[in-house]
Amino acid sequence: MATANERVQLLIDRECGGSQQVFADKTGLTKGSVSQYVNGRNEPSRKTAAKVAEVFGVTPEWVLGRDEESTSRKEEGKRPMREWKKSEKLDGVCYDVRGPVLEEANRMRDNGIDIIKLNIGNPAPFQFNAPDEIIHDMVHNLRDAQGYSDSKGIFGARKAIMQYCQLKGIPNVTMEDIYTGNGASELITMAMQAFLNDGDEVLLPMPDYPLWTASIKLAGGKPVHYRCDEQQNWYPDIKDIRSKITPNTTGIVIINPNNPTGALYPKEVLEQIADLAREFDLMVFADEIYDRLVMDGKKHVAMGSLLPDRMCVSFNGLSKSHRIAGFRVGWMVLSGNKKHAGGFITGLNLLSSMRLCSNVPGQEVIQTALGGYQSVDELLLPGGRIYEQREFIYNAINDIPGLSAVKPDAAFYIFPRIDLGKIHIKDDEQMILDFLKQQKVLMLQGTAMNWDKPDHFRIVYLPDRRTLGKATERLKEFLDGYSQY
Repeated sequence: MATANERVQLLIDRECGGSQQVFADKTGLTKGSVSQYVNGRNEPSRKTAAKVAEVFGVTPEWVLGRDEESTSRKEEGKRPMREWKKSEKLDGVCYDVRGPVLEEANRMRDNGIDIIKLNIGNPAPFQFNAPDEIIHDMVHNLRDAQGYSDSKGIFGARKAIMQYCQLKGIPNVTMEDIYTGNGASELITMAMQAFLNDGDEVLLPMPDYPLWTASIKLAGGKPVHYRCDEQQNWYPDIKDIRSKITPNTTGIVIINPNNPTGALYPKEVLEQIADLAREFDLMVFADEIYDRLVMDGKKHVAMGSLLPDRMCVSFNGLSKSHRIAGFRVGWMVLSGNKKHAGGFITGLNLLSSMRLCSNVPGQEVIQTALGGYQSVDELLLPGGRIYEQREFIYNAINDIPGLSAVKPDAAFYIFPRIDLGKIHIKDDEQMILDFLKQQKVLMLQGTAMNWDKPDHFRIVYLPDRRTLGKATERLKEFLDGYSQY
């Protein structure tokens, strides 16, 4: 009997012309969820199976592969073995940054195939090493970091973070408003669990870093994506944000600098978002993990600095700026007017205590990292690796027929646009998979970042210029004549 995954694929082939996107559109599921079903990484829940069954005129049991009783159920006197499924809370939750395309890349790697990886923002494999003083600090403090710390973090780390907030102009931050975490990712999920009730809506950018969408869904909330305008340097579209606010909207997410576009939002745009938060009484969540990776003499404005009268929750860390992603060092800061947020803070404290504490050796390096000379600065100036690699990839992409890209202001991502009038694509994940198999280069499709059309993809430009040159030459060769029609 066919499995649930095989049944989904059968419906895609038979009813949707082989297109996962068409299947997603018909059923109201996300493209990422459908991809997970097809690749066997997840199975539809009973609720999802019922939705699919209604659309295509089959039974939920057929979708789930349960239309025939198993032999064990027919054997009289024997209790059937329980089948363990994933929790229905994960239905619709996906994270394709490490999804099926990466799984294929890993399979190829295991078979001895050399792959150029442009898919994940992990500096260390590309010889972006941590500053020596960070390593020395961790080694020196290891014996003192063997036990649990306070659930929010050690004193020295939180003191340094508080002083960093002062430098950024973020008001009303005390030691008790700071939570260290195993990277900012852990804290994002924790904050959504503490904040959301079922059905609450949260606005977040499109494209986004998909952990945000996944965390909102996991917490029972409804992610509502507002458009960022490529024609305006990928800045948030304020009119689009306003049009999507409903009585159920409780919060808004700002990712600045942005992943995947590399955009840095100017103060004027942030002030308009702050005004919307005041007008509609929204909690603001600011993901600012790339605030120390800004180029061209531009300055990052902390969202919290514009909201002294409102609650703002800011996320940051050392993974990118200090090249220690593996150390898992992040933090979350509550700022502004916290008068009406007592219940939310109680929830955060509960969840923080439940995980006991974050990685203590990682906390030990925060004070050193945030004080004194910032070695990342030299990487961002002309002649520095990040700056020069950005210049290279920007020019290389715009030289490929059918592609264009806005120059990033920050971070190490670029989000090229595909001219669908010249390059005939209907499924961007399939394009990325075909490129991987044919040219041995790994990238990430735009729909994985919750972009709504199959016409973008993300490149991480951390590899050196020679490697980027190989990758873009292969991309040019691949796209010449490529068509999915």
